[in-house]
Amino acid sequence: MNLDFEKAGGLIPAIIQDDKTNKVLMLGFMNEEAYKKTLEIGKVTFFSRTRKRLWTKGEESGNFLNVVSILDDCDKDTLLIKVNPVGPVCHTGSDTCFNEQNVDDLSFLKTLQDFIDKRYQEMPEGSYTTSLFNKGINRIAQKVGEEAVESVIEATNGTIGGLRYEASDLLYHLIVLLTYKGMRIEDLAKELKSRHKG
Repeated sequence: MNLDFEKAGGLIPAIIQDDKTNKVLMLGFMNEEAYKKTLEIGKVTFFSRTRKRLWTKGEESGNFLNVVSILDDCDKDTLLIKVNPVGPVCHTGSDTCFNEQNVDDLSFLKTLQDFIDKRYQEMPEGSYTTSLFNKGINRIAQKVGEEAVESVIEATNGTIGGLRYEASDLLYHLIVLLTYKGMRIEDLAKELKSRHKG
């Protein structure tokens, strides 16, 4: 990457974006040395304009920004760095420096899938999810069917609250099924997106 650090006096802005939620987390500045250190250690490192030194985000708080990818813009003078953040990003304790929550309701489905994936890998005793995985595909598929029927009953003869509850159970068990089959909820989103004609 051939970046133009000279255009703005040796510093270029680095937009930090969460790789999973796509939320913009913060904006910082890098000189060439900070950029090289970021590449070297895999954690976002800025040039602090107030401290006049390199500063790895999280070096004091432990809330590091683990680099997933780095993109430069068309003028080679701005970076978009996609990260997996560890903890809140802002020094105020907020998820982002713009005081936004970093996990919106829809993005929680990815978080839930990550949790279920972890259960499948670790299989902790006493977990309902573990018990489903231990019973195998037939029981998991049966639970999806049961929850689908209960959702239909609530939709046709129940309440909105009841439908919300049963449909949530259906979605949870569907994600368990997807995990068991080596799939993710994002695979369904991609499939639906490919069918969408606008």
